Amino acid sequence: MSWPPMRDAHGLAASRLQLPPGPWRTVLDCLCARFPAIARETWIDRFARGLVQDAGGAPLPVDAPYRLGAEIRYFREVVDEAPIPFKEALLHVDAHLVVADKPHFLPVTPAGGHVRETLLARLVQRLGNPELVPLHRIDRDTAGLVLFSANPATRDAYQALFRQRRIHKRYEAIAPALPALAFPLVHASRLEAGEPFFRMHEVEGTPNSETRIDVIERAGASSRYALEPVTGRKHQLRVHMAALGAPIHNDRLYPQLAPTAAGDYTQPLQLLARSLDFVDPLTGAQRRFESQLRL
Repeated sequence: MSWPPMRDAHGLAASRLQLPPGPWRTVLDCLCARFPAIARETWIDRFARGLVQDAGGAPLPVDAPYRLGAEIRYFREVVDEAPIPFKEALLHVDAHLVVADKPHFLPVTPAGGHVRETLLARLVQRLGNPELVPLHRIDRDTAGLVLFSANPATRDAYQALFRQRRIHKRYEAIAPALPALAFPLVHASRLEAGEPFFRMHEVEGTPNSETRIDVIERAGASSRYALEPVTGRKHQLRVHMAALGAPIHNDRLYPQLAPTAAGDYTQPLQLLARSLDFVDPLTGAQRRFESQLRL
């Protein structure tokens, strides 16, 4: 199989970056400042191998001049990437739509120290389809359902389900019981990125996030909750549960950061993307997918 342009040997598309404001002379200088964890020598090697490109996919020379706002493309690489010892499952595959059941700890898309060990990379290789694109995201720490578009020609029809909130998402979580609260309830707040940059915080202002919460069952000091996000803000369910005084079990980010050792898979976050319901925009048929995983 020959991969389409601007894809790596694993069939993954290049990452895009619009060059930000800065004092740099070259694109190389900008990349070194933007990604300080990657050595300058590593970037020089990537330029030499054609892995840093302009917006049209043409390789850039190592001395390519910096231009504010120019778009470049680059391929992520991780040396000695550690395998993630959990397997995804395929629940549905057709010419337009793929539904996967993602295990805990597996990222959906390349980020940080994960490129090959991501749900997207695994499915591209497994299905031989480099056109796969996730229609939505769930956290690396969260398990459960992820929808992928398999065909660029029909992609927007499925993306519109999320833009127009015509897809019903239901999650399950295990967290401390909240006997003082009456369920079901709706929690709405304004979420903004804070410090560190990867955590979200509730702030004053007009709400931009909303979650419907109910109790499925209670067992001692813990409860199993049904969570239905009306909006799709980053870490929304985790922040909302912590704000209610019931942080999801094994949450390492909320309400406080907790250290975890690399490769420690002993305490998965007790959050599962359980089901997805929608009317198929191509056929008009009612679709329902349910995760086979259990918390």
